[in-house]
Amino acid sequence: MTEVDTRTGKTIGAALSDMDVEHVHRGPGQWLVTLPGQARLQTQTWLILREQTLAVQAFVCRRPDENHEGVYRFMLLRNAKLYGVHYCLDRVGDIHLVGRLPHHAVTADEIDRVLGSVLQAADGDFNTFLELGFASSIRREYAWRSENGESTANLKAFEHLFT
Repeated sequence: MTEVDTRTGKTIGAALSDMDVEHVHRGPGQWLVTLPGQARLQTQTWLILREQTLAVQAFVCRRPDENHEGVYRFMLLRNAKLYGVHYCLDRVGDIHLVGRLPHHAVTADEIDRVLGSVLQAADGDFNTFLELGFASSIRREYAWRSENGESTANLKAFEHLFT
């Protein structure tokens, strides 16, 4: 590790501790941060120190079952409004948020802003991704639960799909 990496790593560790956010230092230059949410109960976010940058990566949603065009359109439109991160797909089509910060830009405030952006996007857009990409599955689940006397309470956000 270079002096810059060591200094940047100390900044990241101190920032995460000060933010009182659940995190684990997974090895040199690697932190796994757990961001609590509402729609998405938690978002696991990697902070990985690379040669020139701090990489940020968070899994948001698995590959949509349907309406791929609608999901991808939503992602592209949202990318224009996000700070520090953007939506992308991995090789199997799962949806992630990714970003990069140059070492000189890594400050406690900037880490807070970027993690806030990850949380706002992942948690705020989660139900939209489910609605756009999994509507048929949600309807089937609601029908099965209704027919079998099971609770549908956690499907309340999708009531408009059942009428």
